[in-house]
Amino acid sequence: MSHTPVRLRRTTAAITAAIASARLEPVLLAVTAAALAGGGVAWLLGAHGAADLVWALGTVAAVVPAVAWVLAALRRGHAGVDLIAVLALGGTLAVGEYLAGSLIALMLATGRTLEAAARRRASHDLRALLEHAPRVARRRTGDEVAAVPLAEVAVGDLLVVGPGEVVPVDGRVESAAAVLDESVLTGESLQVERPRGEPVRSGAVNAGGAFEVRATATERDSTYAGIVRLARQAGAESAPVVRLADRYAAWFLPLTLAVAGLAWLLSGSAVRAVAVLVVATPCPLLLAAPVAVVSGLSRASRLGVVIRDGGALETLGRARTLLLDKTGTLTGGRPRVLDVAAAPGTRPADVLRLAASVDQFSPHVLARAIVETARERGLALPVPADVTEEPGRGATGRVDGHLVSIGRTAPAPGGERPAWAEAVDNRALLDGAAVAWLTVDGRLTGAVLLRDPLRYDAPRTLRHLRTAGIERVLMLTGDRAAPAHEVAAVLGLDGVLAELTPAGKVAAVRDERARAVTVMVGDGVNDAPALAAADVGVAMGARGATASSEAADIVLTTDRVDRLADAVSIAQRARRIAVQSALGGMVMSLAAMAAAAVGLLPPAVGALLQEGIDVAVILNALRALRVDRAARPALTPAAEALLHRFAAEHDDLRDVLDSVRAAADRLSGAPGPDALAAVEETHRLLTERLLPHEYAEEHELYPALAPTLGGPEATATMSRAHTEIERLSRRVATHLELARASGGLAPGQLDDLRSCLYGLNTVLRLHFTQEEENYFTLAP
Repeated sequence: MSHTPVRLRRTTAAITAAIASARLEPVLLAVTAAALAGGGVAWLLGAHGAADLVWALGTVAAVVPAVAWVLAALRRGHAGVDLIAVLALGGTLAVGEYLAGSLIALMLATGRTLEAAARRRASHDLRALLEHAPRVARRRTGDEVAAVPLAEVAVGDLLVVGPGEVVPVDGRVESAAAVLDESVLTGESLQVERPRGEPVRSGAVNAGGAFEVRATATERDSTYAGIVRLARQAGAESAPVVRLADRYAAWFLPLTLAVAGLAWLLSGSAVRAVAVLVVATPCPLLLAAPVAVVSGLSRASRLGVVIRDGGALETLGRARTLLLDKTGTLTGGRPRVLDVAAAPGTRPADVLRLAASVDQFSPHVLARAIVETARERGLALPVPADVTEEPGRGATGRVDGHLVSIGRTAPAPGGERPAWAEAVDNRALLDGAAVAWLTVDGRLTGAVLLRDPLRYDAPRTLRHLRTAGIERVLMLTGDRAAPAHEVAAVLGLDGVLAELTPAGKVAAVRDERARAVTVMVGDGVNDAPALAAADVGVAMGARGATASSEAADIVLTTDRVDRLADAVSIAQRARRIAVQSALGGMVMSLAAMAAAAVGLLPPAVGALLQEGIDVAVILNALRALRVDRAARPALTPAAEALLHRFAAEHDDLRDVLDSVRAAADRLSGAPGPDALAAVEETHRLLTERLLPHEYAEEHELYPALAPTLGGPEATATMSRAHTEIERLSRRVATHLELARASGGLAPGQLDDLRSCLYGLNTVLRLHFTQEEENYFTLAP
């Protein structure tokens, strides 16, 4: 952080130089073009002396700024391209090749103008990020609303955000709801709705009516301010690929002088020496590389990936080892309901409804997860009465006239617990889940299992990273070893280091960095030292701490880890194009130099040829701005809408999956009328809700995805899962028909029916996970 003021001063100097350059380059281009055209008209009219004079003036006009550029480059430790230009311009004046000098002057001016235009285009998104930053906030005090400088906003202030305005600081919605466009932060164009009490981040745009927000951070500590600080530093330091170009120029310059001198010595013609200098000017090496790198920065910013500088982009493209934190990086960072268990005679939906009703006013992270799940499943939550909460134990209140408690439960008298509760304990141990127990009027009634789930996009991200050349993937986490190893097994990681302190993470990063270029990804305050120690630190900045974002070289401003794979692909492509453009331009220049040395290219023709080379390499470098379709398949708007629709339906159908498992558990306990009723209810949910969803996926979603994925064969295995789900559902229906006909379940039916339900539960959960990982993550 101590380097931040220096970087900002460099950025300010760069902006000042860019403004001056933006004024000089168009003027120089106009002067040199006018000189070339004016001399051409004079020559056609027969005034050859006047033509030479005009062309010579155009050449002199270019020499002055070229000398200034050489001196500026030498102060930065660079030399080569502009020095050759000065030598070529001086050479043409010395040997009287005024037309060639005028062409070189125009070429130099055109190249500088093209480069400036390319940089402006490439950095458009980064500049837009800076321009988007809010300057004032509208603060409400009583009935009055006044505009105040953003620096005066304090935590706890009530702010008003009008339609189309930018949220000035981080806060929580105080109105009924807020409709926001978060594309600047996330790269996603979809609008989101934040209900009352939900957090909002600065930088989001109000896409609906006016709303009020309660500030939870000052301007300096808000999300957007941190992103702007990173954006201001982008491009402030020279990328390693540009320094590589400088090393090429270090030998290219003496080679050029040697070839020019040799051509003069062997032929006795100074014109040939000048021709060699002409076709070597200006070397495309330092034109193409910066344009490609800045283009990569711009492309990344459009996807919600803010990269501190070109050096980070280039290093990311060379990375071979990836280190990942677990919580908040590979997992969602907050617990979610894994399953709901119910005592015999109680429905899982009723357990969740009662638990969420009492937890509505609890600030505990597990309570919030229970309430969110209940609302996602459309459960009506009555307002509890007489709510009390004991820290570390849970909450208690009256719901529908019953005393309901949710949280930790005391051991049963005598140490005995119901069989279903023992099964819940065992499953929590196997799944690494936390358990919130529900009691109603003192009776143990149900349980909610919660776990921080794996991100849906994590498996796909790691597959793409390995394809991109990442050879070693490790998890560094402060969590317990058991859940860490479970996540690692699912993702196929190469190793796990668990129960690490921040110092332990730093040591692990340094150890890996000694072997290969290493990237560290994290999101918490405790990850900041490790991010700073890595070759490239990547912060999950959507919900992550400011400390980790400040320590990182790259910040993912959207809460999606798959953006990391996108960033690596962009970095590799930008670096590849930069080197390709630079080396390609050098090869063409060397070939032209050889032709000029043997007298095949006079200076004027060589100048025209070099102009074409420069334009070609700059245009090639601009390819880094384009989307690489191979990295992320292109979706039609209709397919994207279907993905969002079916992803939402998956969330709504979680209670159906819970019901299938609960019915199977009932049959394993007491297979009486209550168990049969649970199976009947499960069959109703399957018939009315789940099977229509599967049918719609098969006939709407999969055909829409087939062109993107390469044809119907890409979804064939998922279609086979639909067939199996339907087969097992029909088998359950047949058992129920037999049970109705005989007045109950026959003993011979139990094993097969139980097998059908457990099998259906397994197939459904696997199928849902596969769709979420392979298909739903395609949507932006």
